[in-house]
Amino acid sequence: MSRTRAAGPAAVVGALGVVFGDIGTSPLYALEAVLRSAPEESRAVVYGATSTVIWLMVCVVGVLYVRLLLREDNHGDGGLLALLTLVRRDRRTSARTRVTLTVLGMVGAAAFLGDSLITPGISVLSAVEGLELAAPALSRFVVPLAVAVLVALFLVQRRGTQAIGRWFGPVMICWFALSAGVGLAAILRHPEALLALSPHWAVLYFAQHPHAAFISLGAAVLAVTGAEALYADMGHFGRRAVTRAWLLVVMPALLLTYLGQAAVLARGPVTGSAFYALVPSWLALPAVAVATAATVIASQAVISGTFTVVHQAGRLRLLPPAHGRLRGPGVYLPVVNWLLLPGVILLVVGFGSSAALASAYGLAVTVTITVTSLLLVVRLARERRRGALLVAVAVLCLVLAVLAANLPKIRTGGWLPLLVTAGLATVMYAWWTGRARVRAATRELALPIGAVAPQVRARGGELVRPDGTAVFLGHDHERAPLAVRMQLENERSLHRKVVILCGRTMDRPAAGTDSTPVVDAAGADVGVWVVRVSIGYDDVFRPREVLAAAAAVEPGLPDDADAAYVLSEARVAPASQGVASRARWRVYRLLDRFTSHPADLLDVPDATTMIVGRRIRVR
Repeated sequence: MSRTRAAGPAAVVGALGVVFGDIGTSPLYALEAVLRSAPEESRAVVYGATSTVIWLMVCVVGVLYVRLLLREDNHGDGGLLALLTLVRRDRRTSARTRVTLTVLGMVGAAAFLGDSLITPGISVLSAVEGLELAAPALSRFVVPLAVAVLVALFLVQRRGTQAIGRWFGPVMICWFALSAGVGLAAILRHPEALLALSPHWAVLYFAQHPHAAFISLGAAVLAVTGAEALYADMGHFGRRAVTRAWLLVVMPALLLTYLGQAAVLARGPVTGSAFYALVPSWLALPAVAVATAATVIASQAVISGTFTVVHQAGRLRLLPPAHGRLRGPGVYLPVVNWLLLPGVILLVVGFGSSAALASAYGLAVTVTITVTSLLLVVRLARERRRGALLVAVAVLCLVLAVLAANLPKIRTGGWLPLLVTAGLATVMYAWWTGRARVRAATRELALPIGAVAPQVRARGGELVRPDGTAVFLGHDHERAPLAVRMQLENERSLHRKVVILCGRTMDRPAAGTDSTPVVDAAGADVGVWVVRVSIGYDDVFRPREVLAAAAAVEPGLPDDADAAYVLSEARVAPASQGVASRARWRVYRLLDRFTSHPADLLDVPDATTMIVGRRIRVR
């Protein structure tokens, strides 16, 4: 069952401020980029290009994401990895297919993270470049001003998604009102631009200029960048708020803006930006200010989505868990924030203009949209939802055509996000496979939980049983933590009272009713209790709170006031393998070295927490 959130005006305004910034500011550069590859700017070509942009936006954003994908949530959580979780959860999925789908999901998530380096730069640059039209003498300040704006944006991330949404939402309303207003004014002067709404203009464009139209399709993807961030950020505000914001505000404003640009461009070439050609001279500077503010917010959608993707990947064991702080329904990851900032600034300084960045933009996000579409088709096919499946397959074919049209960008800068995507996907695969092998090797060495109490009984007097309580922390409901076996067999010592507390992370954000601890007191006669609890990947595992809740169920459970907490640690020693396997293990061990220790993430007292380690050899 999904987590439901109110879809009142406040939630809609918040969604406008966080979710739709990237898509909402696409008129600043999308249509202009499409026409850049056109052989001419005749009336038919302008209407054809505009129709292509509009219908691509309607199909990908309106149909694929808003109509279909927003309904595929993991208990309220959205995004590609949430969809991957739903697909992997199907019991009919074989182990080999599950691995294939997981690797596919890694590629899509890595592409989204790679695209997140470019989106803030091109969004802010495209708006600040309006200074060159309003005040040409200030053109040399475009890049420094863009860098200053980006630094300010990353500094406010710690305030959290909802707080940012409350501030950014009204700004985005001003932006949509401005863009829709200047677009409507242009349409009223030249109402025949409404003809561009007809898809037949796009068909004519492809029929008369097939090569140029195909290449321009790669630029048209700029109108739908931010769609994956829309899906990933859904969990912050809920499906209803996002849907209403799209239908009532965003889509009408975008249609008016694109049609207004078509009205101006169809009458002849314009100097500079197609968007600023709509703006009267007396409104130029205020428009630049509002556009700059809006493009800062455009970056927010991707940044918030990046936090969500990295957080989900960590909880699903596709990346090391990143230490973060929950901010309402969202999450803030400091390490991700401060890694993104220098990367974005380097790209802004290196490329220097939104036109240069546009050559590298769009390819990675198209990969993400393609992977998301594929996973959606798999899910709909499994559930035999034939009507939705036919629509999803049709949109997938369109997305594949857009992906093919984006491939030429590899030579002109598209190699950069692809390189980042390949690197991140390799890191995710190394961590996922390495972690799975370590867990399997550890599980093989650990005792079954049901065997602990019989072993204590069998050893009888040979065990040293010091006074006090020891709480052994683990994550497996079937196997005891490795430290239990080491204490029994190596130390031949075990506290007089032992609690084996196993917190298993579920593949959904909140455990809900499954969070009630279950106590097994079958070994209470020898001082052994087993407490099992399930937690969601957004839940914080607090052992002392779990023990207090368990004591309410089982009054005989020892008090944890003076308990010693014991964590198990595996020191990995890979067996000799091939070159590729050794390289993956090096990546895994490097990541593991910089990963926060579980003790740092648990609410347990440092003074009474012990870490028991063992070297294990993993193949």
